[in-house]
Amino acid sequence: MSTPAGPDDRDGWDVVVVGAGPAGASAARAAALGGARTLLLERAELPRYKRCGGGLIGISRGIVEAAGVPVAPLARDDVTVAALRLRGGRELRHRLADPLIAMTRRADLDHALVRAAERAGATLRTGALVTGVTEDADGVTVALRGGEAVRGRVVVGADGVASRVAAHVGVRAVQQDLGLEGEFPAPDPAAWRGTVLLDFTETPGSYGWVFPKGDVLTVGVIGDRAASDGLRRDYDRLVTGLGLDRATALHDGGHQTRVRAEDSPLATDRVLVAGDAAGWLEPWTREGISFALRSGGAAGAAAARGTAGVRAYPAQVTRVLGPEVAAGRDFLAAFTRHPGSFHAAMGALPKGFGLFARVIAGTTSLAEQRRRPAMRAAVRVLGGA
Repeated sequence: MSTPAGPDDRDGWDVVVVGAGPAGASAARAAALGGARTLLLERAELPRYKRCGGGLIGISRGIVEAAGVPVAPLARDDVTVAALRLRGGRELRHRLADPLIAMTRRADLDHALVRAAERAGATLRTGALVTGVTEDADGVTVALRGGEAVRGRVVVGADGVASRVAAHVGVRAVQQDLGLEGEFPAPDPAAWRGTVLLDFTETPGSYGWVFPKGDVLTVGVIGDRAASDGLRRDYDRLVTGLGLDRATALHDGGHQTRVRAEDSPLATDRVLVAGDAAGWLEPWTREGISFALRSGGAAGAAAARGTAGVRAYPAQVTRVLGPEVAAGRDFLAAFTRHPGSFHAAMGALPKGFGLFARVIAGTTSLAEQRRRPAMRAAVRVLGGA
């Protein structure tokens, strides 16, 4: 429920965080642990449904566990089998020695991360729709629907792709994608237990997935928003090919993602952005939870330090996440222009899939692989930078 206005609302908070997804919850927790009086604003009541694959890769699992949130109770399934469906219908399966991805529902994950922020000392206020941000020399005023406002010395924007805070900062995107996703009752939960399907679709640069979550399957595709007609055909083909009916979907719809321009701002004097609001996303796989957790934590820690932290934040977070975005952009370009070569590499199991699995597990990264001379040469030949 919404927290009533208190003394801090009138006198001002040290840090106000807008948005209670993984980025916002991580920012609020980090700011509170840094000694800042922290207010976390969320427009919805929690827990709330969020359209997202919900997979926790290795680096995300580690961050969530380190925040005092056990992943096991959140996991509806642990992926131990990866199925790859290549163009032409060829399907390959690879069994893993260890679980690769913990499949969660974002309503559960976000709620647990918010509770961790509250345990650290942050105050949550739900039902708070932000309508505008005004910055001055002494702080930031966050306007709420209904005419109310709260005041903070520093504001962290983690309010998603359509972020009001990001608009204030001036975030620019160079890649805008469309995801189409539905949650369906699993016709045979046992058949899908522990198995994820990655489907290489007909639309260049896109792919589809089937994620198991107990008695539910999350089915989706994602790709360039400009190719929306093709993505819709791919989505319908994937759903019907599984014997599912969109009329029976528990949830069914679309969402947009974006990747920031390399020179896009991440902060003003007293306002900084993280997660989807900042456009932090891996361009090829469109994995965003790990980027949200890492950028949110960095933003919250920086905000707790005041304006000095805000000034340092862009360079600090870009040193960590920038190389991963750049590598993902190169891999996406090569994958889009020469999908057959990527299919051949992925089909060279187990070696081809082993590299992919190590990236997902967090034992290597696209940026590390991109620095290897052989990989750099291959990506360049295939059309990447």
